[in-house]
Amino acid sequence: MSNQEVPKHVGIIMDGNRRWARGRGLAVFKGHEEGADHIESIVEHAKTKGIEVISFWAFSTENWKRSKLEVDALMRIFRTILTGPMVTRLIQKDVKIKTIGDMSQFPQDIQDEASRLAVESENNEAILVNLALNYGGREEVVFAVNEALKEGKTELTQEDISSHLYTKGQPEPDLIIRTSGERRHSGFLLWQSRDAEYVYPEVAWPDFNEEEFDKALNDYAQRERRFGK
Repeated sequence: MSNQEVPKHVGIIMDGNRRWARGRGLAVFKGHEEGADHIESIVEHAKTKGIEVISFWAFSTENWKRSKLEVDALMRIFRTILTGPMVTRLIQKDVKIKTIGDMSQFPQDIQDEASRLAVESENNEAILVNLALNYGGREEVVFAVNEALKEGKTELTQEDISSHLYTKGQPEPDLIIRTSGERRHSGFLLWQSRDAEYVYPEVAWPDFNEEEFDKALNDYAQRERRFGK
């Protein structure tokens, strides 16, 4: 692919962890663990392709409705990600890490680690990784509107909202990938994804590898993007 055909921002809805585990007779959390282990290789691959931003939807505002056992397992996995060697290696490789979503509902230690990583990696430039935690697209828009209203404005423009989103200052997603074959966006990057292309690989997230990523990028590169023209 030429540089013109490479998306600046790729969003990934990491779907299929539970089905992957159940299909192998494993506990659900094993699917989440396997999925978490794939993040590093996909980030590394995206970096080699010249992608500027990659956003992973790791936990939605709806996911709190899952069983306490599964939610507790996910919190444990998030702690492992935020404090473990994977993130350390990425930061050493000039990767910038940011969490997007309402972090206030997470345990304090997870909030603290997320803040620490943001500060530690804030000057890195190779690629920006957004980890969407307790993220909901409608909730993000409401957050942005309320933040803009706090400035005393009584009538908002699109720019007012865009400049208060979790992803403010970032390029909008060109490509959004949802693994496991589910064909819906579920509100991921709802405001930002107006012009995004979507790809729906049939493989579950734990089986999504560099080859599958390249297939999605090649699919994107072959599309004609008109932007309403």
